[in-house]
Amino acid sequence: MNKYQLSNGVGLGIFGLLALSACQPSKKVQTAQKPNIIYILVDDMGYGDLGCYGQQTLTTPNIDKLAAEGMRFTNHYTGSSVCGPSRAALMTGKHTGHASVRGNAPNQLLSDTEMTLAKLVKSQGYKTGIIGKWGIGHPPPADDPMKKGFDFHYGYINMWHAHNLYPEFLYRNGVKEVLEGNKLQLVNGENPWKNYPEGTGIADSLHRAQYTPFLFDNEALKFIDQNKKEPFFLMMCYNTPHANNEATPNGLEVPDFGEYANKDWPKVEKGFATMVRNLDNSVAKIMAKLKEDGLDENTIVMFASDNGPHQEGGHIMEFFNSNGDLHGKKRDFWDGGVKTPFIVRWPGKVPAGKVSNQRSVFWDVLPTFADIVGAKTPETDGISFYPTLMGDTANQKQSAYYYWEFYENGGVQAVLKDNYKFIKSNVRDHKNPITIELYDLATDPAEAVNIATQHPDIIAEMEEILKKSHTDFAATSLFNEDGKKVDTPF
Repeated sequence: MNKYQLSNGVGLGIFGLLALSACQPSKKVQTAQKPNIIYILVDDMGYGDLGCYGQQTLTTPNIDKLAAEGMRFTNHYTGSSVCGPSRAALMTGKHTGHASVRGNAPNQLLSDTEMTLAKLVKSQGYKTGIIGKWGIGHPPPADDPMKKGFDFHYGYINMWHAHNLYPEFLYRNGVKEVLEGNKLQLVNGENPWKNYPEGTGIADSLHRAQYTPFLFDNEALKFIDQNKKEPFFLMMCYNTPHANNEATPNGLEVPDFGEYANKDWPKVEKGFATMVRNLDNSVAKIMAKLKEDGLDENTIVMFASDNGPHQEGGHIMEFFNSNGDLHGKKRDFWDGGVKTPFIVRWPGKVPAGKVSNQRSVFWDVLPTFADIVGAKTPETDGISFYPTLMGDTANQKQSAYYYWEFYENGGVQAVLKDNYKFIKSNVRDHKNPITIELYDLATDPAEAVNIATQHPDIIAEMEEILKKSHTDFAATSLFNEDGKKVDTPF
């Protein structure tokens, strides 16, 4: 006899059923138990720019606290050494041998049919939002984030537009929104970038009233408030500490230098330091809002940079030792160009204060999200690092190798397999010979000694990986940054 039936076989009736249902979690409550996800992606921050990664001059107490309360990764790699392809790899789970965006040059765009992080979690009932810099492909349409699965977008669409921290306009859900008080600096009465596609609007600013990172903070807090009753995924894509290249030699623009005003540093370095401080304050604001809304315990917060540290806008990378003990910077495929700080905080799930040496990369994030939200894992180039997050290292699968390619700077291909980093340069350059580099990261983490001539067997193995990892790219749609058509990418 069913325990919810009386001895004569008659059911509990409507009152009994109501009482029973009151003891069961509703569908809405169950849905609300899915973890919220906030992925904070900053722009051009180096592996050595955070206190928890060894920064000696600048302090980042709030990001350091995030690491102390979560897991800090020491071997997390970006999707590329520049923003567009790196973000494409993160968004789609495809490395740059397969992705539809492989560089920052024009005429590369994500397809509307591709799986993305936003589409994946949206399929599981999540509200999706992205605030800040989109910058995937060039030139993207104004509503590109919406076509890729985001319910809400506020910020920049075009990656070059995002150079300017005081732009005349931003986009809200595909519609241009004027920022009153911001005015571009004209040259001979004209915007020097007037011939760039709509949505660019890059240049130095003459009048600076509204600073976009602060606008992004405000939008983030509103998004969290508006969606706190249902699970949400929020990507916070700050466009700092990237430089405004058009404002060189003082391209690190901030409203004021704050605590660094009296430092005996160049103006541009005060600006860089202030950008890092402001990012740390932004993390503090987001974490405070999660606590205020009772979401802190059920929200995963991830933090990463899109590539290595820059040396642009007048900034000198070594001034604060932004790449730490690594070699290289933005646009390089040494570890300094493609290794990023990566922090994951999830109270009660991810062990607090844990440092993980698990090797992972941006295209591993999408399958990891699938495990987090309970979605079917789509076909990607990545491997979920969810077991590592859960402290289950015994069941953590490992990638056989990691592959990158970059169509600019003469064309570069790179492979990381076991302890060996292989870099092949000038593969598209008809003026300079192809160069080969091989480094043993186990004994030479600074990639200082090229051992390629000593290991022809490893070089042969790496060349085979290059062949099988690269797929043909639409040469008819590929252009160099100078606008010249490329007929044979590789």
